[in-house]
Amino acid sequence: MEGLVTPTINPTAIEAIDLVKDYGQGDTAVHALRGVNVRFEQGRFTAIMGPSGSGKSTLMHTLAGLDSATSGRIVFDGADITKMNDNQLTLLRRHKIGFIFQSFNLLPMFSAEQNILMPLTLANERPDRRWFDQLVRTLGLGERLNHRPNELSGGQQQRVAIARALITKPALVFADEPTGNLDSVSSAEVLSFLKQSVRELGQTIIMVTHDAVAASYADRAIVFADGNIVADVPNPTAERMSDLLMAERERATRAAIR
Repeated sequence: MEGLVTPTINPTAIEAIDLVKDYGQGDTAVHALRGVNVRFEQGRFTAIMGPSGSGKSTLMHTLAGLDSATSGRIVFDGADITKMNDNQLTLLRRHKIGFIFQSFNLLPMFSAEQNILMPLTLANERPDRRWFDQLVRTLGLGERLNHRPNELSGGQQQRVAIARALITKPALVFADEPTGNLDSVSSAEVLSFLKQSVRELGQTIIMVTHDAVAASYADRAIVFADGNIVADVPNPTAERMSDLLMAERERATRAAIR
């Protein structure tokens, strides 16, 4: 196991304590998370990696309150979200958590600007135009605001989706395979903007990815296997993360043969 204790420099954004998530019961139960303990710092970009079925997506969904925990605690903004009801979780996600998805999820009939402002429109809230302008400038969307999604490239659509995720000034942003539908050039562009959002806008981003190159843009990368954290790497490189994933796949293959 590799360096699981990471010095905490910034305040904690969200923390999982003895987090367990099981699907099913008895002999057929799937243990997706096995007592996970992990802390994510504010103003940092963290990647979560691992093979399919390792638990990385389950961790993200549970941290975001999209899936319930079997046991354990998740502390976010001073509260244990595992004790919240559906209405409280909905409000939490609406005001304090942003989401970036692989499939963009933009509304095709609306312009880029309307898509960016949609979370505020749905909440009947006025936008902070200074923050909007800063997002647009940081993400390089100034000349694309009147374009509809079908008039934008994949990378531009994802940048609109990033701006939409940030427009409510969320304390935390979850990105689920944000470059999964993009070519290598657009992927590099989007990852650079995510990193820039952390550096210049002070955002906290947790990204699930299977791509070692994508993970190299993060400040920290966590590797999952069999519902546990098996590596916690500061300042990850693509080569280091690729080696770790390869080693984990080989270990899993050996275990399956036994």
